[in-house]
Amino acid sequence: MHPDIDRVLLYSPEFAADPHRAYAAMRAEYGPLVPVELAPQVPATLVIGYHTALRILHDPEHFPADPRSWQHTVPADSAVLPLLEWRPNALRSSGAEHARYRVANTSAINGVDLGELRDAVDELATALIDRFRRAGTADLVREYAQPLAFGIVNRMLGCPAEIGERIARGMVAIFEGDDAAQGNRLLTEALMELVEHKRAEPGADITTSLLNHQVALDDLELVHQLVVLYGAGIEPLQNLILNALLLILDDDRFGGDLLGGSLSTRDALDEVLFTDPPMANFCVTYPRQPVLIDGVWLPAHQPVVISMAAGNNDPAIRADDRTGNRSHLAWSAGPHACPARSAAYLVAQEAVDQLLDILPDLELATPASELVWRPGPFHRALATLPVRFPPVSALPR
Repeated sequence: MHPDIDRVLLYSPEFAADPHRAYAAMRAEYGPLVPVELAPQVPATLVIGYHTALRILHDPEHFPADPRSWQHTVPADSAVLPLLEWRPNALRSSGAEHARYRVANTSAINGVDLGELRDAVDELATALIDRFRRAGTADLVREYAQPLAFGIVNRMLGCPAEIGERIARGMVAIFEGDDAAQGNRLLTEALMELVEHKRAEPGADITTSLLNHQVALDDLELVHQLVVLYGAGIEPLQNLILNALLLILDDDRFGGDLLGGSLSTRDALDEVLFTDPPMANFCVTYPRQPVLIDGVWLPAHQPVVISMAAGNNDPAIRADDRTGNRSHLAWSAGPHACPARSAAYLVAQEAVDQLLDILPDLELATPASELVWRPGPFHRALATLPVRFPPVSALPR
C-alpha cells in the first residue's frame, strides 16, 4: 500500500462510537485489506475479511509476530508502542522462541484448577455485589467487572494486593495511552517484584509454575510472560463481561429468553464474541518481505492487524442465527491462538450469572445508544455501564 494513501483512523472517538459502520464503509471502499492508522504516524493494514484473516493467522512463516524490524520506525513516545513493541514472550516472538514460551505458558494455564477458579469467581463476585446491592444503582465497569477481572487474574498468578495495585495502574496507562511509557516502566518494575516474591514464597499459581518450568525462563523472560497474562487477562476479560451484560440487558432475544431458560449465558457470550469481541483489532504480524495477498501488496516489516470484529461480521460468512456457533476469531487462530479460552469462558459466565442471580431485575440506567465507548485501536470497551435495580437487603443463602 502506498505510504501517502488516505488512512482510516482507528484511534478516533468517532470510530469507537460506531466501529461496525466504519467496517462496512471500509469494506465497500477497500475490500478485505484496509489502510489504517493505529496512532499518529503509525500506519498499518487492517484485515477485515474472514478468510483472509485465517490465511494470515495460519501462516507464521510469511507473517511472523516479531516487531523488532518495525518498532524503531515509529515515534518513541507513541501511545501504541508499549502494546506492540518486542518482548521476550509468546505474543511477540516467532519460530523456536515462540514455541519455547508457548509451552511454558500453556502448561502453567492448564495447571489452573477450574473448580477452584469457579469458587473464587463466585466469592469475589458476591463480595463486590454486596458493596452496591443496597444502593439500587451501580456502574458495572468501576464497581464490578474491572475489580473482578483484576482480582481473579491476581489470584491465578498468586500476586499480593500491593504489587497488584501497581500492576493495575501500569496496565491502565498502557491501554489508555496516557503516558504509556511510564505505565510500561511501572508495570515492569511491579512484575519483577512479583517474580522475586514467588521465588521466595512459591504457591499453587501460574507464576510459580512458570518459575519451575523445565524451559528455564530467566527473570526478564518471566516478567514478559506475565505482561501477556495480565494484558490478556484483565482488559479483554472485563470487556467480555461488560459487553455480554449489555447485550443481555438491551436485547430482548437474550434478556427475555435468558431468564426464560431458552438461551444461556454462554450463548450471550458467544454472540458478543462474534459481534463485539473485547479485543476488536489485534493479532499483529509483520511480513518478512513484501507479500501480495488479495491483489494488494503488503509492505515488509509493517503491521498487519487482524480485525476479529470485522472478520466475524464479514458478509461472506455471516449467518443470522449463531446460537452454538463458535467459529469466530475472538480467540485468534493458528499458533498464537489464546490458550486460556476455558478459563476466560468460565470467569465471564460465572460473573454474569452471579450478578443476574442476585439482582434479577437489573436494567440499564442509560439507553444503550447513549453509552460511551473508550477510544482506542484495539479494544471494544465501555467507559461506563450504569444500571439500576430494586435494592436488595440481604444476599441469598
